[in-house]
Amino acid sequence: MFGTLLRHLDRFRCDQRGAVLIEMTLITPLMLILASGVFEFGNLIHEKLLMEAGLSDASRFAARCNSQLYTQAGLAAINCADIAANIAVFGNAAGTGSARVSGWQKSNVTVTIAAAGSCHDAVVAGVAQYRSTTAQVCIVRAAGTLAYSGVGMLSIIGIGPITLNGSHEERLIRF
Repeated sequence: MFGTLLRHLDRFRCDQRGAVLIEMTLITPLMLILASGVFEFGNLIHEKLLMEAGLSDASRFAARCNSQLYTQAGLAAINCADIAANIAVFGNAAGTGSARVSGWQKSNVTVTIAAAGSCHDAVVAGVAQYRSTTAQVCIVRAAGTLAYSGVGMLSIIGIGPITLNGSHEERLIRF
């Protein structure tokens, strides 16, 4: 009986037929987690780039927007910061359509146009700090946040909601 048992164990030890199945069973969960991580990271970077493109467009518009031109021409005054926030989130001045990034709202965007402390002297103690034809250079800043909730399968390993932050600054030009 002991000899029969040894013969069966030797045959099992030398048999290679199920090795690939066992190896695949061990590696598949790890590969799925890694693949989902790469996919989610790609989505996260894509949404961050869309958000930064919107903030760049918004600050560029706000830097050139001049509501005084509208009132001097007898037109209704416009709110440059509000329109810039629409451009950041929706990609248009009216604020219609779907957002550039799903879940991004106008309330998550802040546009400051020449706020206190954002204007700097172009020349300090005879040294040019900024290239400018004016005595002061003012800055327009668009900043925004987005709660990225598409973590998906990565929540299994403890990665929770991620908050994306972005900002863009432009020199105030106003035509």
